[in-house]
Amino acid sequence: MKAIRTLRLIWERVSLYLPVLLMGVLALGTYLLVRNTPVFGPPAAAKPLTHDPDYFMQNFSVRTFHASGQLKSEVLGAEAWHYPDTDTLEIDRIRVRSYDDHGQLTTATANRALTNADASEVQLIGNAVVIRQPVGQAGEVAAPMEFRSEFLHAFMNTEQVKSNKPVELTRGQDRFSGDAMDFDNLGRVVELHGRVKGTLVPGAAR
Repeated sequence: MKAIRTLRLIWERVSLYLPVLLMGVLALGTYLLVRNTPVFGPPAAAKPLTHDPDYFMQNFSVRTFHASGQLKSEVLGAEAWHYPDTDTLEIDRIRVRSYDDHGQLTTATANRALTNADASEVQLIGNAVVIRQPVGQAGEVAAPMEFRSEFLHAFMNTEQVKSNKPVELTRGQDRFSGDAMDFDNLGRVVELHGRVKGTLVPGAAR
């Protein structure tokens, strides 16, 4: 009987503190659960594009084609850096070959250049030369048109060449120079600005 009374007394004391013990265990479990639960914040904002190159090329050639599959342009260079914020290429020792819809070839070279994604717009810097080959009719003798300057801005699709620097224009034996130039091949117009000089040779091929 004494043993039974002792067990009953122990049980009563345990029963008295049992709710407190259970609450303590639950509190500890809740704390551990909260501590190990990942926190989901708002989605991170996309990082703005910076003017830092995202890829680099050496001794490369990039070609683009017309919808018909014919070659539209080819850009070659010693080194190039692509800038994602402007989607442009900066190219050292550039060479460009571009064909219009009629197959007329325009070539361009320079120490350095900036081009857009499809090379339809090219800024040539340092020893810039653009040569537009003629498409002569049957029996016609035609000479290529050549532009030289420290800076030439060539628009391949619209067949324009512009410069805000001194430029020299040569076609056959005819030579012109000016402090700036706007050339529109589609409109057959050349505008030279500033101090303009010219030499026309009678009977020279044009």
